[in-house]
Amino acid sequence: MTQLLTQAFQRASQLPDSLQDQVAEEVQQVLEEIEAEHRWDETLARSGGQLDQLGQKALDEFRSGKTKPMGFDEL
Repeated sequence: MTQLLTQAFQRASQLPDSLQDQVAEEVQQVLEEIEAEHRWDETLARSGGQLDQLGQKALDEFRSGKTKPMGFDEL
């Protein structure tokens, strides 16, 4: 554990129990968000080649006139 994180937990341990629980809930939410972002980054890293291919295909179709502008209500 880093020194900064240790200091933060030491400060939090001085709070009343109800506030400690509030801090814990917020820390858990942040950790869940970080973990989700990490999973998303890993997914994108694994599919990078496929995304490049799909992007190139979309550009090719656009440049050859096979696409048309549409609004959300036209999908």
